[in-house]
Amino acid sequence: MKTIATLAALVFFIIPCDSYGQRTETPAHAIARLEDLERISVMKGDTAMLFKLWSPGYVVNNPNNMILTGAQIKGFVRNGGMDSTTFTRNMEKISFINDLAIVMGSEIVAPKNKSDNAGKNIIRRYTNVWIKSYTSWKLAARQATNIIMQ
Repeated sequence: MKTIATLAALVFFIIPCDSYGQRTETPAHAIARLEDLERISVMKGDTAMLFKLWSPGYVVNNPNNMILTGAQIKGFVRNGGMDSTTFTRNMEKISFINDLAIVMGSEIVAPKNKSDNAGKNIIRRYTNVWIKSYTSWKLAARQATNIIMQ
């Protein structure tokens, strides 16, 4: 009887608990985590982390109607051109097409210091495109548009 109770405990408690530890992150959770890490890195001005998250060919169509490379954006970040007091991001949809993840949503940014619109809350719509490489997802392209509130 003791053997049956031990076996039952093993089957119902120990084995299921062990399998939980082996679960991998879903692609949607990975993208959501990376979206937030990228947002935080922009807020902190952490260009080293941004360059880890961005693909080598990263390109942005920014809210000022300029198409910029990752190197150009890195310069803006280092010179305080992207400083903000707050930066929130609301992911509304993540779509997957093979090794692409497309994220669409809205953001609210409160620029400060040298940034355009310092002291105002800027609402924008955005699209981020992530590409899966052999080891991780990389942000490849971004488009952001400021929304003018009437």
